[in-house]
Amino acid sequence: MLIRMTESSVKKLSNGDRCYRASNGVKPGKNGCVKNHYLYQKQHCYPEEKIYHVAHNGGLYKRPFNEVFEETPMLVAVLTYMGYGILTLFGYLRDFLRDWKIEKCQNATEREEQKDFVPLYQDFENFYTRNLYMRIRDSWNRPICSVPGAKFDVMDRVSYDYNWTFKYTGKVVKDVINMGSYNYLGFAENHGLCADAAADVTMKYGVGVSSTRREMGNLAKHEELEKLVARFLGVEAAMAFGMGFATNSMNIPALVGKGCLILSDELNHASLVLGARLSGATIRVFKHNNMQSLEKLLRDAIVHGQPRTHRPWKKILILVEGIYSMEGSIIRLPEVIALKKKYKAFLYLDEAHSIGALGPSGKGVVEYFGLDPKDVDIMMGTFTKSFGAAGGYIGGKKELIDYLFTHSHSAVYATSMSPPVVEQIITSMKCIMGEDGTTFGRDRIQQLAENTRYFRRKLQEMGFIIYGNIDSPVVPLMLYMPAKIGAFGREMLKRNIGVVVVGFPATPIIESRARFCLSAAHTKEMLDTALRMISEVGDLLQLKYSRHLLVPLLDRPFETTYEENEE
Repeated sequence: MLIRMTESSVKKLSNGDRCYRASNGVKPGKNGCVKNHYLYQKQHCYPEEKIYHVAHNGGLYKRPFNEVFEETPMLVAVLTYMGYGILTLFGYLRDFLRDWKIEKCQNATEREEQKDFVPLYQDFENFYTRNLYMRIRDSWNRPICSVPGAKFDVMDRVSYDYNWTFKYTGKVVKDVINMGSYNYLGFAENHGLCADAAADVTMKYGVGVSSTRREMGNLAKHEELEKLVARFLGVEAAMAFGMGFATNSMNIPALVGKGCLILSDELNHASLVLGARLSGATIRVFKHNNMQSLEKLLRDAIVHGQPRTHRPWKKILILVEGIYSMEGSIIRLPEVIALKKKYKAFLYLDEAHSIGALGPSGKGVVEYFGLDPKDVDIMMGTFTKSFGAAGGYIGGKKELIDYLFTHSHSAVYATSMSPPVVEQIITSMKCIMGEDGTTFGRDRIQQLAENTRYFRRKLQEMGFIIYGNIDSPVVPLMLYMPAKIGAFGREMLKRNIGVVVVGFPATPIIESRARFCLSAAHTKEMLDTALRMISEVGDLLQLKYSRHLLVPLLDRPFETTYEENEE
């Protein structure tokens, strides 16, 4: 994390160097200087202490790497645990009343004549669903009845049995500002160039192909799309798939298997986790974005080899994401590539949230850091977010794509992508690349970057705790307490703002949050309206916890061995 500096916080040392104190309330350590909490004008602060520059590690970074993960206030953490404890006690009380038929049991259970069979439902496993999730179930699965653009329409519904079932009132909440969809570049729309092109292709090719790529479903449009994706990414070849989730879960097993090692970030998406498990490879998890943890696993893998036999691993595959959708953090890709090269491993990069949303040309996290696409062995991404369509892709060397074309279950058995979806991707991608003869795509990329920084800065100024990188369009706002999860979503919808709230088990138990997703389609007026409503609800629910105690995501506990600058 790059710590904010002020000239008033300059400390002169006896050797003439100057040490800049972080102006964020971080406690200084021994002799007033702490690793990662200061930046140094010269090479060192104290000769006997090795200082690491977190933002520009070893000259690998060509731009500041600014991420903020503020520490949870102790009182808030205690109250959050107490809240879950009280909910758990009342949950057991309600289960007791249900067992004695005092309270009506709404959850699915076996009949009496089925008691001697293998149980279909585990009571304890469903405890959270019955007694905690149901209290705030109305915050999720809200049906919409319009295009999920910058604004959308939400169908009104009510529940008369405490969220076990819902009934629609027939009313529609109009013009709700959409702060939850992954419509990063605003291409999810029912008018304009993309919509017209998709409509024309529908009339020519129809909606479905009704076959796989290997049989009768390989259209010229599919070939055009894959060549365009390869050119956009700067790789030799690319292959498109009909489902983003299956792109990970079905292709990772084709790349690695028994005798291989997968090193996976602890916060990787469920599709990556499923793909790794289906592969049959050995899986080891490293701490989120922690290069020391990753290097230790790599070093141990090289030194010790496979368990019992100690033979070398057939392959070592590193699985990471570009932007982590729950944390809003960006992968430390320059350091990952440095480690990958040093230990001769392979790198699988999931750019589901970063492709189109990062980089001057929207080419993702690789362009964002100014890196060479050839340094990433497998480049994966989806068309479901920045391109307003569906499906996913994998890009890399031609040998890789030829191999997947014959060995990937998703390629061999899955139905081909729908022609209008393909055309939506082609048109939006050409717009981003400027091949439509306009600067419309480049303007949207720039607008998204401006909206992201503006929105994040305003929320921090209001006193909210915000996670993630300053350039990440995914903005988690911390709620913490379980009662505030549902309350925040309901109060925001009352003010015509549609938001996504997330709690346990999707997040750690004391880190419930609201997750905003910025879009190029958001105007400044929309963002100002949303910010005003967020501030109002924040005051109502007392959510402005920030004390500006910014702590780095990575507090280096021990030394790495790859090239590193001590400045």
